[in-house]
Amino acid sequence: MKPPPFEHHAPRDLGEALDVLAEVGPHGKVLAGGQSLIPMLNMRLAAPEHLVDINRIASLATVDLSAEGVTVGALARHSQVERQAGHPLLRQALRLVAHPVIRNRGTVVGSLVHADPAAELPAVLALLGGTVRLARLEGSREVGAAEFFVGPMESAVQPGELAVSAYFPSLPARSGTAFREVARRHGDYALAGVCAMVTLDDDLHIAAARVACVSVGPVPVVVDVGGLCERRPASTVDWAAVAQAVREATEPEDDIHASAAYRLQLVGVLAEQALKDAAREAARPWGSDPAGT
Repeated sequence: MKPPPFEHHAPRDLGEALDVLAEVGPHGKVLAGGQSLIPMLNMRLAAPEHLVDINRIASLATVDLSAEGVTVGALARHSQVERQAGHPLLRQALRLVAHPVIRNRGTVVGSLVHADPAAELPAVLALLGGTVRLARLEGSREVGAAEFFVGPMESAVQPGELAVSAYFPSLPARSGTAFREVARRHGDYALAGVCAMVTLDDDLHIAAARVACVSVGPVPVVVDVGGLCERRPASTVDWAAVAQAVREATEPEDDIHASAAYRLQLVGVLAEQALKDAAREAARPWGSDPAGT
């Protein structure tokens, strides 16, 4: 299959890219990794008049680490971020993304902008309370994860804007994370998935616990379950009851891949497993340092 006709633009710096995006407005699409956009073009699910290819803008291919978190540029590939970021939850999620060939080309920021509710990275950004920086000719703005994911396959990026980076905050000290999902085949989008973060206090009692779920709502579903288990040792928590609260917070739908009832059952099982795994990781002697390394 072949894509519909379009005009190709290849800006060589950010300013030029923003000029082009301002000019083409809603008639343009940004090409970075292309692992979602190219299939959509070939299947005629997208038909932009202009394709703005940002692959020549080397300044966007960055992974910047600090004690506060990881900032990922718009051209940083999945595999690059997995190698360089040093963030436990990001690494856990990226290992579940498709296959190595896809991860070598696809971009983290592109996955966020694509906003597929079955994808892993939107759930990670939502769980961590991260942000996406959007730039346009007039300036830039930071959009939090809660506002960035508007609906299925719909993000807060407006015509004329370019998502230039995403920020993933570091984990608090004594935190553990886990990502569990079920897919029909390795590398497929998940029928349901859960990423979890558990933080312990100085007495190794639970101080906080949150999960983000994929494939069970139009956007990543974040559930704070700390109130059901905080100030208690992990070994005394009824994780099945906590997982039931996660299940009740989701509203999966039927589709050709799985029924809503099956997804509802899956998300409860996966939430229990992921929370147990995260609590176990948090209790390890080395724990997680504030930089999440």
